[in-house]
Amino acid sequence: MARPLLALSALWGAAGVALGAFGAHALDGLLRPERLATFETAVQYHLIHALAAGLAASLGTRVRGAPLAATLLLAGSAVFAGSLYALVATDIGAFGAVAPVGGTAMIAGWLALAWGAWRSHATGA
Repeated sequence: MARPLLALSALWGAAGVALGAFGAHALDGLLRPERLATFETAVQYHLIHALAAGLAASLGTRVRGAPLAATLLLAGSAVFAGSLYALVATDIGAFGAVAPVGGTAMIAGWLALAWGAWRSHATGA
């Protein structure tokens, strides 16, 4: 399971770089400053969580819960960043209301990773 999650994390990271470049080169001057800031926030969380998911995936079975953490980090960042990308693309405010769902999943991913690291250390696994 770790290999597919690591590959997915890498692809998610590549998409984040592409979207960041798109935003920097194609959207500058086309969007209101607050919408450009929203896009940049989406890219930032997208990239950070692609890296975090890759780290969690690379831990594999050495850290309990690492695959779950990677899955939550990827899914959460997809929902969070995706909703912000959709908000910027459509200017439909309801998309912004979806972002907290993704944020909650990202927090759960970080907590799953912390819990797994603690449990793996405590049991010597």
